[in-house]
Amino acid sequence: MIEWLDTIIQGVLLGGLYALFAIGLSITYGVMRVVNIGHGDFLVLAAYLALWPVMQMQLNPFLAILPVAALMFCLGYSLQRILLNRTIGPNPLAPLLATFGLSIILRNGLQQVFHSDSRSFQIGALGTDSIAVGGGIAIGLFPLIVFATAIALTVLVSLLFTHTRIGIALRATSDDAETAGLMGIRARHTYGIALAISFALIAVGGVFAGIRTTFTPESGPAALLYAFEAVVIGGMGSLWGTFAGAVILGVAQTLGAKIAIGIGILAGHLVFLAVLFFKPTGLFARTL
Repeated sequence: MIEWLDTIIQGVLLGGLYALFAIGLSITYGVMRVVNIGHGDFLVLAAYLALWPVMQMQLNPFLAILPVAALMFCLGYSLQRILLNRTIGPNPLAPLLATFGLSIILRNGLQQVFHSDSRSFQIGALGTDSIAVGGGIAIGLFPLIVFATAIALTVLVSLLFTHTRIGIALRATSDDAETAGLMGIRARHTYGIALAISFALIAVGGVFAGIRTTFTPESGPAALLYAFEAVVIGGMGSLWGTFAGAVILGVAQTLGAKIAIGIGILAGHLVFLAVLFFKPTGLFARTL
C-alpha cells in the first residue's frame, strides 16, 4: 500500500513539470484559439538559451531562468506581431501550419548548432536531496520545488487574467476580438502579449526540464505531446483545468510504470484518449 501511495505522490510531482509545459499552451489556445505546434521546440530553445550563462558564466540554473524568460517574452511578442498575426483569421489551419513550419526550422537549426549531444543542468545536492514524510515515503526536494513553482505560476497567471487591465483585455479579445476593438483594445498587440506570456512560461518549463533530465534538439515533440494532453484532459482554455490535467497525466504515467515497466507513457496516452472519447471538451470548463 505504501509503495502505491509513493507512486501516486511521484506522479503528482511529475504533473507539476507537465503543468509548466502546458500553461503557456493553454494561454495561446484560450486567447487566440491557436495550438502552437512549435511549443515543445521553443521549450527546448529556452533550455539551450540557458546553457550559455550556466556553462560560460557559471550561473546557477535557477538564476538563468530570469534572463531567459525575459528574452523569450520579447521573442514571443515579436514573433506574434511580425509573423503569426498575419495568419490569425477564420481559417484555423493557417496558424497551425505556420507554427508547424517554425517547429521544423527551429528543430533543424538547433540540430545544426548543438548536434545530437544530450545536455543537462546540474544543481548539486539539491537534485538528489529528499524530505522523509514517514512510512518509508520520501519526497524529492527538486520535484517539490517544481510542483510549488507550477502552483505559484498558475495562481499568478489566473490573477493576471482576472485582476489586471491587460488580463481583462486578453479575455475580451478572446471572447470577441471585433467588439473588443470597438472598445479600443488592439487585438494584434493583445495577441502579442498572450504569446509573450506563453513564451516566458515556456522558459521556466524548459530550464526545469533541463535540470530534471537530459535534452537534445529532438526533445521538443515529446514536450509538446505532454503539454497538449494535459490541456485536453483539463479542458481547452482552463488554467486550473490544465494544471489538474497535467497532474492526472503524471499520475497515470507513474501508475502505468508501476504496473509494468515500459507502459508508463502508454498509460498516460490511454487516459488522454479516454477523456477525449467520453468528454472531448475536457474535465473542466473554459475560463479564458
